[in-house]
Order: sequence, then C-alpha cells, then structure tokens
Amino acid sequence: MKTAPQDLAEALMRGDRPALARAITLVESTRPQDRDAATELLNSTASRQGNSLRVGISGVPGVGKSTFIERFGLHAIAKGHRVAVLAVDPSSTLSGGSILGDKTRMVDLSRHDSAYVRPSPTGGTLGGVARRTRETMALCEAAGFDLVLIETVGVGQSEVAVADMTDMFVLLLLPGGGDELQGIKRGIVELADLILINKADGDLAPAAKRAAADYRNALRLLHPRIADWTVPVETCSAERNEGIDAALDVVARFHKHLQASGQLEQRRADQAVQWLWNEITELLLAELRNDPAIAHLAADLERQVHGGSLVPTAAARQLVQTFLDGRQRPVE
Repeated sequence: MKTAPQDLAEALMRGDRPALARAITLVESTRPQDRDAATELLNSTASRQGNSLRVGISGVPGVGKSTFIERFGLHAIAKGHRVAVLAVDPSSTLSGGSILGDKTRMVDLSRHDSAYVRPSPTGGTLGGVARRTRETMALCEAAGFDLVLIETVGVGQSEVAVADMTDMFVLLLLPGGGDELQGIKRGIVELADLILINKADGDLAPAAKRAAADYRNALRLLHPRIADWTVPVETCSAERNEGIDAALDVVARFHKHLQASGQLEQRRADQAVQWLWNEITELLLAELRNDPAIAHLAADLERQVHGGSLVPTAAARQLVQTFLDGRQRPVE
C-alpha cells in the first residue's frame, strides 16, 4: 500500500530516514502518474526547505572527491551539523543505474546518524547532475539536514549546472601548478568560491604549495563571482585528514558573508527562477514527446534527418510548429 504524500511529508519532517528515501524515490520517478504525488509532497514540505547551506563540489578525475567529502562531512558533523551528500554518478547505458556507487566509497559517513548519502544516476541528464537534484536537495533540507553537499560528475558542463543550484562551489585540484593551469578551463576556475589543492602530502607537498601559489596569482586576473569575496586557495590532504577543518572554516566564513551582504537571499531567488524554467523546459519536452498526434511525424522527421535529406534545424521547427498548431485546435 502506497503512503499518501502528506503522510510521507510528515514522516520525513520528523526525521524518518526510510521516509526520506521513499520521498526521493518518488520525486526521481519518471512515471507520469507519480508527478502529482511528488508535487504534493514538495508543497507539503515547502516550509522546511531552504534552511541549509548548499555546496557543490567537483574536481578533475582522481582528485579524491569522495575521500574529501567523507572527511569534510565527518568534520562538519563533529561541529554540530547534519550533512546530506548527493553523490551524482554517471549512468549505465544498459541499466540506467549509478556506475560508481559513491555510498560504497563513503562508508564511515554513510553509517553516521547525522549523515545521509544518496547516490543518484544522471539518467543521461545534461550538466552532470541528476534529473531531480533540486527536488532531492529540498527534501533533505525538509528532513533537517543543514549542510547539503553535491558531488558532480567530471569537470565541464556539470560545474555550470551545479553553480545554478548551490550557494557555494568548491573546486578540488591536484598538485601540478602550471600544467594544470593549462588543462583547466578558465570558466571553471571563475565559478569557484574556494579552490583546494588536494593530496598535499609526501613528495607532492611542495608541488601542492606551488600550485596554490600559481592559482592565487591567476585569480587576481579574474573577476570575482561574489562581491567582496577573495577566493581562497588552500592545500589539504583528505587521505591524511589534514587541512579539512581549515576548509570547513572557509565554508562557514563564506556562508556568513553571503548572509551579511544579502547575497544569499538573492542567490536563493535566482535558484528558484532557474528551477522554474528548467521544470518548464522538461514539462514541455515531455508533452511534445508524448503527444500521439505528432508521433508519426517525429519518426518520419528522424528518418529524414538520419538520411541527410533534412537538416535538424528545419526538422525541429516543423515538429514544434505542428505541436503548437495541434494545441490550438478547438476541442470537439
């Protein structure tokens, strides 16, 4: 027997972890019949949403994101926070499920009573974030988690998507300095509110210090994303649990800066508007794909595009215009 959205919302807000898991599964569902229930659930928990610091974390492959997030989360819990981690994994093209399974790589954190780790597949969503990351984040807030960490897939478009839905963006980099400055796009560095050079231990410690100095110099040439905030560049070693408290202090200082300057409220308003338009785009696309009146036309246009007899731009315009014309027909 299914739990009514209102009952599920009440259980979730009481801190019931199984209820939170069921709620997230509901909002992640791609079944049309679940959308109304998911919307009711989100509306029922709206008063408890938005009371966390939302932090996006990304970095180059092999930088040690999962190890860092586990250490960082445990340090935050020790200071009284409740931490939710949304670990967005790339999706298998065969099953659609998560490939990496970050929960298995954050064993200590995932077992803690004050933490909740949720691996979610991207489901092919562009931007390296899961299809319902915003909704999942809101539900975690409603369940009482005051620090939400979003681990992204890779380095690239995912950073832009995560920056639109979080309050702070943390970029993890490997020791390497000059070579890495050439390998990382300027736009990604511009998104960062904190840069951490991880694996700053052993033989790599000197290289990490040089890399940090190189990035501090490079950041002087970039326009700051947040007014009156100088992006810190620090070193750390997640493996040795060094520099994690200092990173947590920077995050706390950044949060206070956003609150005091009024920028946190503005960012939340911008996030809500971005969420609105993303939802509109997805709903319209779903309506178009599911419209039986244009299914035959879509298949025909796909064949023409595949065969090279019609350019995609013309096919798209024809399909959308047919869809709009059909919506304007009077109901008989």
